Amino acid sequence: MQDIALEQCLSLRDKKATLVDVRSPGEFKEFTIPGSINIPMFSDEERAEIGTIYKQVSVEAAKERGLQIASAKLPALYKQFKQLDGPVVIYCWRGGMRSRTMATVMSLMGLKPYRLSGGIRSYRRWVQETLEQHELTVPCIVLSGHTGTGKTDMLRRLHSEGYPVLDLEGLAGHRGSVFGHIGQAPNNQKMFDALLLDRLIQLQSDNAAYVLLEAESRRLGKIVLPEFLMRAKQRGTVLDVHLPVQERVRNIVAAYEPSKHPEAIREAFARIQRRMHTPGAHAVADALRLENYGEAAALMLEHYYDSRYDHASEQYDGSIHAIEAANVGEALQLIKRQLPV
Repeated sequence: MQDIALEQCLSLRDKKATLVDVRSPGEFKEFTIPGSINIPMFSDEERAEIGTIYKQVSVEAAKERGLQIASAKLPALYKQFKQLDGPVVIYCWRGGMRSRTMATVMSLMGLKPYRLSGGIRSYRRWVQETLEQHELTVPCIVLSGHTGTGKTDMLRRLHSEGYPVLDLEGLAGHRGSVFGHIGQAPNNQKMFDALLLDRLIQLQSDNAAYVLLEAESRRLGKIVLPEFLMRAKQRGTVLDVHLPVQERVRNIVAAYEPSKHPEAIREAFARIQRRMHTPGAHAVADALRLENYGEAAALMLEHYYDSRYDHASEQYDGSIHAIEAANVGEALQLIKRQLPV
């Protein structure tokens, strides 16, 4: 077993080493180093049990219970580690007991893992410090447009074709509106920051001449975008997409699949209902009750979202270019003509 600092760990990751997070599945799901796999020493329930013993009995009793649980798992854990190719870096929260135990046992069995000194906590600290000092040094091209214009869909198509896209909604696991969590798996701030920094580093290594991103507000669900992104967006070149209302309604229904999430849709609407004029709000509520989702979407655009967008669109300092199209496919082709070669 060899302890390594974060810089060497990230260098090994870039060289296709396997990073192994040995914390519980719940901890892994909440936040991990991007690209890591999870080989947990303890389940969520076992971790909770050990934590209770630690607080209510003693540190020694907690260690003994942890040893009892872990020892029975070691043969199975070894089989999992043995199947990994190339260098392996093991880490836990602080670089403490779990990663030390796992790395020591695997070393005794003939494997040669590395262990991240300081654990994922050192990685989180590095992410925060790096983002605080970061500035986008290349121009931003901001894809804007009323709700339902398919901006996220267009960005993801552009990304698949190799354009330098920063998909903030994809990183957040949230579409940005009060309905944005529906059908998604939202990330917390820690995971978003890690994924964001990873993508920024990738764009930089690709020598991207510009960055394409969506015209997001400061918040994506519970995620808060960093100030440097808001500054870059504000001074960026805006491509403002305009599609017919009925096309936007079709895009909304296709993206959110409300028939699969009727209760979540109604709950989300209840959060904005009081901000709408009463007749419009009642009409939306009736359409949702009758599961007429296209009509509900059209009414929300008319009575809520379009007016909010018109206010937000005044907050840009850069030039604005209108993209008039009949559908997403046509808009995408027109956008490509506006992008630098």
